[in-house]
Order: sequence, then structure tokens, then C-alpha cells
Amino acid sequence: MSYSVIYKDIGQKDYKETWDYQADIFGKLVNSKKPGTVAGESARNFLPGTLIFVEHPHVYTLGKNGSENNLLLDLIQLQPKDASFYKTDRGGDITYHGPGQIVGYPIFDLDVIKIGLKEYIYRLEEAIIRTVNEFGITASRLEGGTGVWIDPEVAGKARKICAIGVKASKFVTMHGFAFNVNTDLTYFNNINPCGFTDKGVTSLRKELGVIQDFESVKNKVKKNLQVVFDLNWIKE
Repeated sequence: MSYSVIYKDIGQKDYKETWDYQADIFGKLVNSKKPGTVAGESARNFLPGTLIFVEHPHVYTLGKNGSENNLLLDLIQLQPKDASFYKTDRGGDITYHGPGQIVGYPIFDLDVIKIGLKEYIYRLEEAIIRTVNEFGITASRLEGGTGVWIDPEVAGKARKICAIGVKASKFVTMHGFAFNVNTDLTYFNNINPCGFTDKGVTSLRKELGVIQDFESVKNKVKKNLQVVFDLNWIKE
């Protein structure tokens, strides 16, 4: 059975404002799950999931197990760059969000989809891998690291095109992925992305040498998420 999901494209919005917005949806979905619910019970008994697409103004976010030492600037130095900094409750280390980057926040009930967290992250990666491949670029996974990479096993050339960091409670997810499309990659120079010091970052624009149609890429990501998770889009 397909998983029913409400799709929300909220444009460009402040990180903290969006965090609060998705946390509210997340809380309602978690609280709607009755004690003793059987994993995989009919989707008719659950609230639908939500998929949020957003662009953030310049911001650095740190995962709950990450190190602040991976932010190479102090808070005063961030001000001239119009960037903010937040400690979050997601997994992963530090990353950057900014204009030209597709940030996706799936708030899904994995009990209904009948998958665990490891498979969930695998499918997020798969949707982005398929999207990147549509542009003639071979993307894949890195052993021991989440996200989507190009040349992951080539020393000195491994570069991440999509970061992933999630939180789950009662098998309901929040936070998600950040896919570099037309992103200003110079902002990554101020951090050790995802805690790595020996690997780079990239974007579709950098790999292809030309600015990409952002809405077209967004539609491809949405389509591939629909396929890998078997989603059924519904209206709110």
C-alpha cells in the first residue's frame, strides 16, 4: 500500500522558523500513534506523512553528536557572512545550508512504510543518487559515511553532493537531506563538512559547469522520492 504524504514547498525560509514548523508536524504525528500500535498496521489508521522542501538563508547547523571544533569561525566572524549557527537534535555533524540548495524534511512514519531507520536513510540516498544520475553524473555512497558522493573511493577526489542527517522518535522522522544544486560552495570553507577534513563538497552546478534550473531539479527529486518510498501525494 502506498504511503500518503502531503507535499509542502515553502520557498526560502529561516532555519529556526522551519525547524519549529516541522517539529510541530512531527509532534502531532508522534502523538497520534496509539500505545500498542502494531508496526505495519493499515495506513488508514494513521495521519499522513509530510514532505517539506525549503531553501534556507546562510546557516550552519551542528548535529547532536557533532563537534563545535568543526566550525572554523566564531560567532562574531559569522556576522559579515550573513550566516547564523544552530545546534540541532539531528544525527550527523556540522553542515551548511544556503540559497541554491534543496533542503528536504520528510516527516514520515516508518511503521506505516514498514522499514527501519537504516533502510530509510538508504532510500533517501537512493532518491538523490537517481536524480544526480539523470544529469549523466555517477553518484554513490561512501562506506562509513551517510549522504551521496561522487568518486567516494578515489583518494583526494571524494566529494559530497548531498548531506543527510535525521532524527526519529517512535519511528517518526524529521530533519532530512541537503542537496547542493546551485549552492555557493565557498561557505563550506568555514567548516569541516560532516566532520571530514580530507573530503570535499560539490554541486550540480560545479559538476556540470552551468547554473541549473532549480525548479526542474526539485521536481526530479520529488519524483524520485515518490518512487523509492512508494508515496501517494494528497492534499492537506
